[in-house]
Amino acid sequence: MSSLGDHLQTADWKAEKHVPVIELKGPAKKGKAVQVDLSVGVEIPHPHTTEHHIRYIKLFFKPEGEKFVVHLGSYLFEAHGESVAGANQGSAKCEPVVTTAVTLEKPGHLLALSYCNIHGLWENSLPVDLA
Repeated sequence: MSSLGDHLQTADWKAEKHVPVIELKGPAKKGKAVQVDLSVGVEIPHPHTTEHHIRYIKLFFKPEGEKFVVHLGSYLFEAHGESVAGANQGSAKCEPVVTTAVTLEKPGHLLALSYCNIHGLWENSLPVDLA
């Protein structure tokens, strides 16, 4: 049997353009919303073309001491320059960047998945301590 985990790729986001980057904007505090920025291609830009693009980023939270992860959100990037005039002729493209806010009750790990239409699934995680 094949497992999804067998197909996840990971690397240092500073050296690999496909890895989702997770950034907290400020300290996380129990019961208070904290801004989370998600992106792909921070250090090395990822192409945003009809042929090669990031399709989505998904965000999860694994609370400390709990068995399961919580799915926090899915962020789709649906415009890649496609057009009736041809590939890359469209008037709009999505950048794989999103800002959201989460309220956490426990410390744990934020986990992110990104999907490149050519290079597959990539993952990253960020430990979160609560102040």
